[in-house]
Amino acid sequence: MVEKICQVCHGLYGQATGAGSSVLSPNITAQQKDYLIAKLRSYKSGKIQHHQMNIIASMLSDEDIQNVAEWYSSIEIEITLPEID
Repeated sequence: MVEKICQVCHGLYGQATGAGSSVLSPNITAQQKDYLIAKLRSYKSGKIQHHQMNIIASMLSDEDIQNVAEWYSSIEIEITLPEID
């Protein structure tokens, strides 16, 4: 599902792609699994209104939602702080 649909806007690894990048599509790298599940379910039910996401989420099964959330939440990130003079 991620490779077919989600990566178009959110990128395969959760970094927004395309025009406007994160302005139009949020980065979801390493986002909490429960948060992603809740958001996708809210888009699917129409509780949250977003034209594109409502359409996409309506096509997702419960298993698809679990798989998408598992994928993006399992990505690990490393933060490197700048040196302070």
